[in-house]
Amino acid sequence: MNLSAIILLALGLGIGFGATVHAAFPTWVTPLNAYCLAPLGQAFLRLIQFVVVPIVFSSLIMGLTRVQNAAQVGRYTAKLLSGYVLTSAIAVGVGMMTAIILHPGVGVEGFALDQRAEPAIAPNLIDWLVSLIPVNPLAALSSGNLLQTILSGALIGVGIQQAGERAKPFLAFVESIYAISEKILFFILYLAPVGVFALISSVIAEQGLSILGRLITYMVSVVSAIALMTLLYGLLLGLVKGKPIHFFRSFFPSFSLGFGTASSNAALPVALSNAEDYGLSPTIASFAIPLGTALKRDGMALGQAINALFVAQLFNVPITASLLCAIALSTLLVSFSTAGVPGAGIVMLTTVLTAAGLPLEGVAILAGVDRLMDGFHTVLNLMGNVANAVILERWESGVTASSPTKMVQIDEPERSLSSEIL
Repeated sequence: MNLSAIILLALGLGIGFGATVHAAFPTWVTPLNAYCLAPLGQAFLRLIQFVVVPIVFSSLIMGLTRVQNAAQVGRYTAKLLSGYVLTSAIAVGVGMMTAIILHPGVGVEGFALDQRAEPAIAPNLIDWLVSLIPVNPLAALSSGNLLQTILSGALIGVGIQQAGERAKPFLAFVESIYAISEKILFFILYLAPVGVFALISSVIAEQGLSILGRLITYMVSVVSAIALMTLLYGLLLGLVKGKPIHFFRSFFPSFSLGFGTASSNAALPVALSNAEDYGLSPTIASFAIPLGTALKRDGMALGQAINALFVAQLFNVPITASLLCAIALSTLLVSFSTAGVPGAGIVMLTTVLTAAGLPLEGVAILAGVDRLMDGFHTVLNLMGNVANAVILERWESGVTASSPTKMVQIDEPERSLSSEIL
């Protein structure tokens, strides 16, 4: 069995183990979760986070130094951002359409609505954009701020291009960081089944499977909408000759890890390795995939749209055109500012509900199944990210065919050990 299959097996065993503990040994749930399951899961996530920043930073610099034409970097960014906005808007529309058709919030019973969530402050767009600029690149790296890390890497990459020969020692140092991070990832990935088992069994042991029956229509709505977006991306990849079957087969390891950990950041190193298996240009992969990990959240956009309409239906709020517009706009903006870590979606849901004027009590209901559905959201986040990278490569192929770009010759990093074991 390869590692992806073992991760999925661990996921199934974790669900069974958690359900058994919840049903047969309820007194064990609190101590088992506090002293074993939760620490194991969090330890695995922290180990993955340990290599995310150095891999993003080093791979981005290496990708940028392959391109000597700065205008090409700007063209990459403009095309990616336009693709992100368009496909995220489609994801919001698919989520809202699914919720309107299936009515997941109608007829839901058996929940006490006495728990109130504190409203979150809606993010200020200008302040958020200014905050992306790092004051200190070392502080951005040490704090794990992915967007600031990407901008720091981009600025340093431009500086390396301008410095020319004098920057070669630093570039060699960056390549060493990348190689060392890949070796560390090799060992961490062997712990993935244990981490996935601990994370999912902890949730099921606390919540049990009974909550799934009461929210089955909601869960079916989310999965159905994600299936529609998956089909859409398959069609888009087919139109640009992106080999959809080969695409899903190549990136399946990162999708499975993302599903088990519910973290786009955790699956980023594996996604970069899978890009090699797919045959994606290293220049585009090392630039587009880290950027998409920080910004691209199709699963979050789709999920928040369904969540908001679920709450509206649950509390019999009339579905008006103004409400739909408020949900669509706030969901689209929030999706670009949500962290790629487990549980971030349920926190940001309060912002969407506040912007749309919906009751915040619905957060308490959705929190029960959020961790389970977060895995599906993460898979779509990853899919949208890497699919947009592939579309960019196909889009650029017409440009580079007519006007080839001069490249800086540097040694390619050795094939990642993580891609070999996956």
